[in-house]
Amino acid sequence: MSNLTTELVEGVELSGEWTFGRWLEEWLTLCRIRGLRQTTIEGYRRVIDLYIAPSLSDAVLGDIRPRQLNALYAQLLTSGRRNSSGGLSPRTVRFAHTVVNRAFADAVKHGMIDRNPAAAADPPSRRASRPPAFRTWTPAELRRFLVASRSDPWYPALYLAATTGLRRGELLGLRWGDLDLEGAELQVVQAVVQIGSEVELSEPKTNSSRRRVALDRETADVLRSHLRASEARAGSDRLEATSLVFPGRRGGPMNPELFSGRFRRLVKRSGLPTIRFHDLRHSHASHALAAGVHPKVVSERLGHTSVVITLDIYSHVLPTLQHDAAETVAALLAESGSTKPDG
Repeated sequence: MSNLTTELVEGVELSGEWTFGRWLEEWLTLCRIRGLRQTTIEGYRRVIDLYIAPSLSDAVLGDIRPRQLNALYAQLLTSGRRNSSGGLSPRTVRFAHTVVNRAFADAVKHGMIDRNPAAAADPPSRRASRPPAFRTWTPAELRRFLVASRSDPWYPALYLAATTGLRRGELLGLRWGDLDLEGAELQVVQAVVQIGSEVELSEPKTNSSRRRVALDRETADVLRSHLRASEARAGSDRLEATSLVFPGRRGGPMNPELFSGRFRRLVKRSGLPTIRFHDLRHSHASHALAAGVHPKVVSERLGHTSVVITLDIYSHVLPTLQHDAAETVAALLAESGSTKPDG
């Protein structure tokens, strides 16, 4: 722990001028002390190193004003790409603002400065920063992919992802003890994360990510077959509850990027429209909503912190649901007799 962080933790009064770059280093240490996921901290550091530090690192912490932050955001939007010409997306710039805002807010909290300049800055709006439309497969395309991948060793993992919407890390972090095949459900209690070149097990993304997910009969059967095959490979009729359902070659966590690479090759071989592995999750949610599953249930299956997030991400599905709802209500009225005006 650095001297400054020790002072902050112990409540010692600070004095002197601190550059924004030095404060950001101390702030990242505070994030670790608070118990933020290492992947989150690495994400903050990447944004700081790429986009924030080059412009503001040497500036005195208390001298930074909203107009300087606005100038930074404008520069990132027009020419912020490091390895090519062009600007960053509004969404990326807004995330950079989020990092800056949180760092300044903590500086105020610990008495480093009196005001948070980021609170008065003007980053790209939430509307402008909405994620781009993602590509999903239709149910027929998804079925075609699963049929084409049936002989692949990773077919059970792909099938489970398609029918549950699990995140990649959640899928790879699943243990046999987390499965209840008789009760047809699984529980998410850990995830595989990649930090630099290291792959390790971690807590789920959020508290809401720790959840139970119901399985359909076909998915439970696919997992039973995978269990029997796994037992045969291990030369045992009973695997340890702590053993990973989808391990790497040496039994430890599978490298997430290797897994995604395998998915990309299978997609290319199938001849289907190209999507990312994460888009299997989007496809699952879109299909469920289109089939009339209540958004709250979909939200719980996905592990979102709020149904509002689910409705925001999948707002493109809602117009169809609105029309379906109108037709359903009209059909109910029609069953009760004609509602058309006489004449």
